[in-house]
Amino acid sequence: MPDSPGAANWAKLLFLGVIWGASFMAVSLALRGFAPLTIAALRISIGAACLLAAVYAMGIGLPTLRNRDGHIIWACAAGMGIFTNALPFTLLSWGQTFVASGFAGVCMAVVPLFVLPLAHFLVPGEHMTLRRCISFLIGFAGVVVLIGVDALRSAGTDFESLARLACLGASLCYAIGAIITRLCPQVNMLSLSAATLLCGATMMVPAALWVKGLPELPAPLPLGAVIYLGLLPTALAQVLLVQVARSAGPAFLSTVNYQVPVWSVIFGAALLGETLPPQLFAALALILGGLLLSRSRRPRMA
Repeated sequence: MPDSPGAANWAKLLFLGVIWGASFMAVSLALRGFAPLTIAALRISIGAACLLAAVYAMGIGLPTLRNRDGHIIWACAAGMGIFTNALPFTLLSWGQTFVASGFAGVCMAVVPLFVLPLAHFLVPGEHMTLRRCISFLIGFAGVVVLIGVDALRSAGTDFESLARLACLGASLCYAIGAIITRLCPQVNMLSLSAATLLCGATMMVPAALWVKGLPELPAPLPLGAVIYLGLLPTALAQVLLVQVARSAGPAFLSTVNYQVPVWSVIFGAALLGETLPPQLFAALALILGGLLLSRSRRPRMA
């Protein structure tokens, strides 16, 4: 891994934080008209359709299956389809119907803590140094300050314990997906992204139809929310996360999850009229401090 991820990767990381931060609000709106499993299937299908149209319009196509590397690439795409799309989208959509507000955001901040030991053992060059551990803990502390302890209190709803486990399980899925993305053999990144969403859609659509059947046409707001989820936090985000994970490493990519709760709060204030919490700027300082510490260059010996 390079000493610095570069300005382009920082910009992509920031943009990922923005569109994923808005996705929690979009899921809440989509749940007004769709079941959780249907939301996951629809957003992955929309994303897959967009990327498939793009790769064929550009003459890139999907990865080949004619050689050994092609088989490995498709196996990685299937793993990414499961762990970066199908499972976490389903778990989060279902979990958000039961858990207290803000708990899903805290769980996303746990992703880097899952990535750290996995990358240490599985990804060359991603060693679990003391500086990196401290930086991740600082960033996580910032998220806890932002959300506050009230987010961790019980809301008294049915299935809440299982819903909390589902949110944590989604975090672990994202961590595993980031590792698979980094270990995938060299291939066109847009082609890999399209293959990933195609695999995810192939898994989710039959499952959603079997369990929930064909959805009825909902009101415009839930429908618009699902379309947004498919286009930005799924299709575009899949392309960006593949690029960042493969060029800057899964540990750097995972730090985007410290931004997500911040943007979620900002969108809630700007679009839903919610009050900005007074601890926002203190939390933001901790989060940015952890990010900068994790990527700062160590002085080299002369």
